[in-house]
Amino acid sequence: MSGRGNGILVVGAGQAGFQAAASLREAGFAGPLTLIGEEAQPPYQRPPLSKAYLAGKTDARGLLLRPESFFAEYAITHRRARATRIDRGTSRVRLEDGASLAYDHLILATGTRNRALPVPGAELSGVHGLRSLDEADALKGALERAHTIVVVGAGFIGLEFAAVCAARGLSVTVIEATPRVMARAVAPETSAAFRDFHEAAGVTIRFGAGVSAIEGADGRVASVTLADGENLPADLVLVGIGVVPNQELAAEAGLPVRDGIEVDPFLATIDPAISAIGDCARFPTRFAAGLPGGDRVRIESVQNAVDQGRCLAARLTGRPAAYDAVPWFWSDQGPRKLQIAGLGGPDDASVLRRAGGGFSVFRFRDGRLSAVESVDRPADHMAARRIIAAGRSLTPEQAADPAFDLKALATA
Repeated sequence: MSGRGNGILVVGAGQAGFQAAASLREAGFAGPLTLIGEEAQPPYQRPPLSKAYLAGKTDARGLLLRPESFFAEYAITHRRARATRIDRGTSRVRLEDGASLAYDHLILATGTRNRALPVPGAELSGVHGLRSLDEADALKGALERAHTIVVVGAGFIGLEFAAVCAARGLSVTVIEATPRVMARAVAPETSAAFRDFHEAAGVTIRFGAGVSAIEGADGRVASVTLADGENLPADLVLVGIGVVPNQELAAEAGLPVRDGIEVDPFLATIDPAISAIGDCARFPTRFAAGLPGGDRVRIESVQNAVDQGRCLAARLTGRPAAYDAVPWFWSDQGPRKLQIAGLGGPDDASVLRRAGGGFSVFRFRDGRLSAVESVDRPADHMAARRIIAAGRSLTPEQAADPAFDLKALATA
């Protein structure tokens, strides 16, 4: 795709949408290119919001993926608007402001939104989510006045935020419905280690607990009531119970959705003029083989967003290849750095490998290495990414042996 025509529209100006637009220009696409995003800011990084940004280690300018001048230099029209409808018959996208934009190809990079806490009082002032820069700014201001924090959800965002609060000397209680932290993402050994890390830092974690209501006074949060009736004082509540994909635009246009917009190995929907990438896309991958949901997954990570943006740009400029990148993730929680390569499953076996001040948990599914969770072991993480990508054979006994040379296996 190289002619002028109507060009390419990208709906969603997050990491995936920005990467697709930038990679299209880098790959030589010379036609009209428009990036549509709802937020007022230029495209920016989201992961630092719950860590470095709240801790004051970076500012809003430091979050930008590129300076504003980049868009003019690369002839990318950055339009701040909300897309409300896709008309596949006429190949047009309608915007909330009434405009209608034609496309030759449409890229949906609509991302996700915070999952709402469905309890009375969730709308009170002082109850926050954390996904956008605006939400992070609201939290920064609230933290200046807060003393007692309740975090609902012990996932990555909740624990990263709890670590920032604990470092400021604030009282923090994390409410988690499951028996362990990060239960959907990591093995029990990794969960146990991070529970110890946070509790040693002064964070209280309540497992098997649900929230029945958030109580307020004069419109502001005052406490959190648990399902068992216990009442916890709180002058700030962060809700971090996951996200849901922004798939409504696609569904209303008749595109298949199932916890994400369904795409093929080349990131195309059933409409050859429409593709989907990033957090909103559900795609097939060999790395999910054997998981309960089958080999199709939706992945929420910067790596996936960036790699899918590049993969799609290559296809649209004449170099098609199936998407086959190893998934990897990270989470900085206080001084601890968790890095994950691959996709672990709830029934995967696990082996612990300790070395130096950190450790790695190697997970196995059907006798093959499925994922590696490394804590303060970056060399293990880098080796794991190569080993999993190449499908190399590694036994649990080798994984558990600190003397076994992972780097040699990774580069063999």
